[in-house]
Amino acid sequence: MAHPSALTSSCLSTARCAALRGSQTPCAGRRGGLLEGKRRAQRTVFGTTVLSMASSIQFIKGIKEPSVPDVKLTRARDGASGTAQFTFSQPSVFEASSDLGDITGLYLVDDEGTLQTVDVQAKFVNGKPDRIEAKYVMRSSFEWDRFMRFMERYAEENELGFTKKQGQV
Repeated sequence: MAHPSALTSSCLSTARCAALRGSQTPCAGRRGGLLEGKRRAQRTVFGTTVLSMASSIQFIKGIKEPSVPDVKLTRARDGASGTAQFTFSQPSVFEASSDLGDITGLYLVDDEGTLQTVDVQAKFVNGKPDRIEAKYVMRSSFEWDRFMRFMERYAEENELGFTKKQGQV
């Protein structure tokens, strides 16, 4: 049986990954598998329990946004495209951006890689920053599926739920 992450060229070798964790279990991560100091979640791949890197949302690369957004999804009837509208009320990046740098986009980071968009807008009320709105566009069913995998991980780690819009009469 092949290493679960053998398809990613940047994964650590099985032996090196196992040595870092002190176990014989191969990683399922990308970009080195596990990162020290990151929250890790367990999952099962090919009957083996492995650890995966925590998912995060970032406005500045490398700086995790702790506030959890409201996310609204739309999808074309044929399933070929869709959008995700993120709304962050009072994100911490407003206070930190002067020290850490400018908001360069919205980055959705997990163990599969990074999804990103530059369609990010800050909204102001009475001259003060109030919220950030970002739009992520998915142009294929592959991109939709990848986004949903990210959101499942992010929702699980942040104890979020999914509510379908009720049909209109």
